[in-house]
Amino acid sequence: MADTFDLIVLGSGPGGYVAAIRAAQLGLKTAIVERENLGGICLNWGCIPTKALLRSAEIYHYMQHAKDYGLVAEKISADIDAVVKRSRGVAKQLNQGVTHLMKKNKITVFMGDGKLTGTGKLSVTAADGKATELVATNIIVATGARARDLPFAKADGKRVWTYRHAMVPAEMPTKLLVIGSGAIGIEFASFYNDMGAEVTVVEMLDRVVPVEDADVSAFLEKALKKQGMTIMTGAGVDKLEVTASGVKAAIKGKDGKVVSADFSHVIVAIGIAPNTENIGLEALGVKTERGHIITDPTCKTNVDGLYAIGDVTAPPWLAHKASHEGVIAVEAIAGNHPHAMDVRNIPGCTYCHPQIASVGLTEAKAKEAGYEIKVGNFPFIGNGKAIALGEAEGFIKTVFDARTGELLGAHMIGAEVTELIQGYTIGKTLETTEAELMETVFPHPTLSEMMHESVLAAYGRTLHM
Repeated sequence: MADTFDLIVLGSGPGGYVAAIRAAQLGLKTAIVERENLGGICLNWGCIPTKALLRSAEIYHYMQHAKDYGLVAEKISADIDAVVKRSRGVAKQLNQGVTHLMKKNKITVFMGDGKLTGTGKLSVTAADGKATELVATNIIVATGARARDLPFAKADGKRVWTYRHAMVPAEMPTKLLVIGSGAIGIEFASFYNDMGAEVTVVEMLDRVVPVEDADVSAFLEKALKKQGMTIMTGAGVDKLEVTASGVKAAIKGKDGKVVSADFSHVIVAIGIAPNTENIGLEALGVKTERGHIITDPTCKTNVDGLYAIGDVTAPPWLAHKASHEGVIAVEAIAGNHPHAMDVRNIPGCTYCHPQIASVGLTEAKAKEAGYEIKVGNFPFIGNGKAIALGEAEGFIKTVFDARTGELLGAHMIGAEVTELIQGYTIGKTLETTEAELMETVFPHPTLSEMMHESVLAAYGRTLHM
């Protein structure tokens, strides 16, 4: 007899485990299947432990600049092994937290490889080869994604790394090549640069963090170069040759010329590949596009009773999108008529130095969509709190529909903007207009005052600049 459930969730990342918890809250008999670690990649090898690494690098950076704050710190050094140990400890603590949440919510956990074997059927193969058959009225696929390899130089964990290798380095890189300048690439470039490596970033497109507003990209490139990084945009790596002492790279610049350079290590951050292989999708006829599962606004696939959430589906590939999709899918399964997913209201955060955060349309995308727009921009140098913090570099940009006053997008770069962006995200979700934002009182002295000033700037009413 197969074990029977109302819902089975395949994958326990931030989408899967949140979906399971919400299902339990709604009274559904729920099981979750995980092949490696509860919490998935994000908690164990992604979002959380990388922020622990970046926090160590941030403190190290400030210690090196102690004199700027009237302080004395001498003979400062970094212990990469201790930094990594702290990061892994943070991941372990949170993994245990998810384990506790599963027990608290009476969710049955099956450890092993899960595979769909029919409509409402799933088989779990444990490490010892034993298979357990499960049956459920509904199944949510939340298997996530993995780092994409270069076709001509697969990661070996020694000289050529993915993000996962970069989180537990066997040695500190001396001269590091980062291929790709999306969030993952730039965060690791920032971390290793702060830790003392000589860093080169190669980006195929014409600017770094290309999904962000063009003004943010330009500001970040200048900031990274000022920190000592080499930034090559409109460039590509034609060849990587691993040697006994490092990696030799052939890099084609935007002028078409190919130069050869030696590095101690390489991080490949050129995107992700969805984990859709060998989980039974083909036999069920599940529709995909470039490997990612196609879903409707309530996360339902083309197969009855089968839903999909997170990185295994369409972009943006962000943990908080996965979690929100998990709740939407479960609410739909329970018949609660949830709101549809609106990716325009999903914020994005990059934890480099300086930080980047955004939500909604960029200025260019708003124009492409046919909007007549008003744009506000306010610099950190005009904010008292930023100056007091010694973090006076950055800006906040807002984009409005000139006809209706709708907030179309917000884009930030500077200290703590990953915490500030949620204010604009709430505003967009509530369909806030410029008038309501102008009438909102922002506390002083805070960095958040710049959010107010940026709105005022869009309408020619800036107070402090």
